[in-house]
Amino acid sequence: MFLPAVHAEPDTEALLQFIKENPLGMLITGIDSTAQDFLQCTHVPFVLDLPSAESPAQLRAHIAKQNPQVKTMIEKTENGKPSGVFPLEQDVLVVFNGRHDHYVTPKYYTETKPDTGKVVPTWNYSAVQIYGKLSMHYDSKDPEAGAFLAKQMHDLSEQCERGIMGYTGGERPQPWKVADAPKRFIELMQRNIVGIQIEIRKIEGKFKMSQEMRVGDQDGVVRGFERLGGETGTAISALVKERGELHDEKKALKNAQK
Repeated sequence: MFLPAVHAEPDTEALLQFIKENPLGMLITGIDSTAQDFLQCTHVPFVLDLPSAESPAQLRAHIAKQNPQVKTMIEKTENGKPSGVFPLEQDVLVVFNGRHDHYVTPKYYTETKPDTGKVVPTWNYSAVQIYGKLSMHYDSKDPEAGAFLAKQMHDLSEQCERGIMGYTGGERPQPWKVADAPKRFIELMQRNIVGIQIEIRKIEGKFKMSQEMRVGDQDGVVRGFERLGGETGTAISALVKERGELHDEKKALKNAQK
């Protein structure tokens, strides 16, 4: 990831919170294969386990056994016959994108455009990526892998039903639970998926929200997206304002420490 200092987010807690709020990630691998492409990517929602005294932060997910990416990873096991749980030698990359991004027209740069005309379009967005070590939980009949898959399916459905759909019970509808489906059906589903567990070794992220622009141009971007309206326009306008203020605070603190 290209990380100019003006756009970089150095706070690990903020980056982990970003993942919790934007759980759909792109799992990317680069593995030599006799039958599949070297580069593979799967879009999949993740559960994030925060770091503790016992372990670093972890990502969990599950994907189909028929996925070409899974088949490529299986090639790396002994004789292509995976055990219940096995680690992948190669590092993996997971990319998470923010919910809102948008093209930025030079017309929004209300200070520089009339001053010099030296402006070009860009795109505002936010993203976090992690590098880590992946372990695959392959065989649901294996006690460890089976327990992992059961927990993963439960935790992911709870996360999405409650956190995304707002099904929390009480005055709201009750969340759907894995136990609501027939037991035999769930067992069949578990036999056809693999669990993915990734130990996060490195995390980095950015909010590219016009922080590099002059104050008048930032104000123009804020007003431009306010006028654009809608969910995305309103969200981008707020993010540009928020990130601009954060950048100014950091700059003032740095100058005060000189």
